[in-house]
Amino acid sequence: MPEQVTAEEFIRQLRAIGSPDEIEKVGRFFRGDGEGTLSDNKIMGVSIGKVFPAAKKFASASLSDIERLLESPYYEVRMGAVSIMDFKARDNSTTPAHRKELFDLYLRRHDRINNWDLVDRAAPHVVGRYLLDQPRDVLYELARSMNPWERRTAIVSTYAFIRSGDVDDTFRIAEILINDEHDLVQKATGSWLREAGKKNQEMLLQFLEKHAVTMPRTTLRYATEKLDKDARTRFMKMRR
Repeated sequence: MPEQVTAEEFIRQLRAIGSPDEIEKVGRFFRGDGEGTLSDNKIMGVSIGKVFPAAKKFASASLSDIERLLESPYYEVRMGAVSIMDFKARDNSTTPAHRKELFDLYLRRHDRINNWDLVDRAAPHVVGRYLLDQPRDVLYELARSMNPWERRTAIVSTYAFIRSGDVDDTFRIAEILINDEHDLVQKATGSWLREAGKKNQEMLLQFLEKHAVTMPRTTLRYATEKLDKDARTRFMKMRR
C-alpha cells in the first residue's frame, strides 16, 4: 500500500513506469470518442498490463480521487480510475451504499469513460453487479444513447446477469442494438449474445432465426462462434 493513496501519487507512479517507446503501442488500443482519433486525449506510454497492478495498490482511493483520475487527459490514468472502481466493485466487503456511489460516479462521468476497454474494465461489476437487485431501466436508456460507449455499457453490463443465469435483459438490449452501425458495439453485442447462448442456447437460436438475415455480419459472426459448424454455416448463409 502506498503511503499516499491519492490521485496525484497514482499519476506520479504511472509516470515513473511510462516510456516514450510505448506511446505508439498503447495508442493503438484507443479509439477515441467514436471517431478513431485521439482527440483531446493523450497517451503516457504505460502498457495497460502495468496499469492494473498499479491500480490495485490504490483500491482504497476516495471517490473524489477517482473522479480526479477520470478527469485526466491521459488514457492510462483513466484506465487506472476505472480499474480502481472495478477492484472496489469486485470486493465482497464493499457496502451496498458504496456500490451505489461507484455506480453513480460511472454514469455521471461516462463522458470520461470514452473507449471500449474502459467500458469493459468497469461496466460488468460497477454497473452490472450493482443492478443485480435493482431496476434496470437505465441500461435501456443507455442502449438508445447517441454515444457508442454508453451503448456498449448497456450490453457489457449484462455480464453480471448472465453469470447469475439471467439472460433476458441481454437479449432485450441486443434487440435494441441489433442494427447498430458502430463496429465496437456490434462486437460487444455479438459477444454477449454468444455468452448468453451458453446459458440458454434455445433463446439464442430463436434470436438468430429472427435477426440473422439483417443483423450486421460482425455481430452475427461473434454471436455464432460457439455454435456447431452446421448451425454457424446456416446462419451465415442466411445473412448472405
